[in-house]
Amino acid sequence: MIASADARFPVNSQVSAISSWQDYEVLDTTERSVRPVPPHASLVEAMGPLGMNALTAYFGLRRIGAPEVGDTLLVSGAAGSAGSIAAQIGKIMGARVVGIAGGPEKCDWLLSECGLDAAIDYKEGSLTQQVAAACPEGVDVFFDNVGGATLQSAVDVMNRFGRIVLCGQIAGYGGSAPIPGPENMMRFIYGSIRMQGFLLADYEAELIEGWDQLRAWLDAGLLAHREDVRSGFDTIPHAFPALFDGSNHGTLLVTAD
Repeated sequence: MIASADARFPVNSQVSAISSWQDYEVLDTTERSVRPVPPHASLVEAMGPLGMNALTAYFGLRRIGAPEVGDTLLVSGAAGSAGSIAAQIGKIMGARVVGIAGGPEKCDWLLSECGLDAAIDYKEGSLTQQVAAACPEGVDVFFDNVGGATLQSAVDVMNRFGRIVLCGQIAGYGGSAPIPGPENMMRFIYGSIRMQGFLLADYEAELIEGWDQLRAWLDAGLLAHREDVRSGFDTIPHAFPALFDGSNHGTLLVTAD
């Protein structure tokens, strides 16, 4: 950092922000979300297990989903950066956790490394039937990163007073038209089901709590994580689509060198 007019970020601070790939940029901290790098964290940790996606999973699941011991938690995009952390936090909180991912390698990782109770490969057969089979007693909390047909499959098996956490809509990121919402909205009324979206910015004042708890779980070996690190500006055109086609393995990062 060359100069700073914000007392929260003195010169030489390391920060994270949604920005451009360039050598220098002036950031207006009153209009953009600029966050310090967590204390004693590497830059990869700051973008991975202690980064925006991990914090999003932490607050979305703890504050909105709020699974209780014995609840069934279903997570879509469960092998991704946010989904894998949300799923593992669910296990820490005492829930039975079922993850949805694409391909046997990702499903095996969820079972063997993340400790989930079941994993569904959405590429293999009917997702609706697989969700119903993996969640025979219904779903109490659904942490959704995908939307569309995946959200519909979860809505069909939600229990009374279930909570749906809307974290992302991967199914609609590559198209020009919005993806449809659930077809059977009366289930929300008769089932007293709550569906809520959120942003990490909603919990900006609580970031230290999130960092401290995630660090404690990491140090205790309770959170498995992996980063897909690719090097060099020239890799961006090939790396960026991996966010949406499922070919990344963990938090996707591109470094300058």
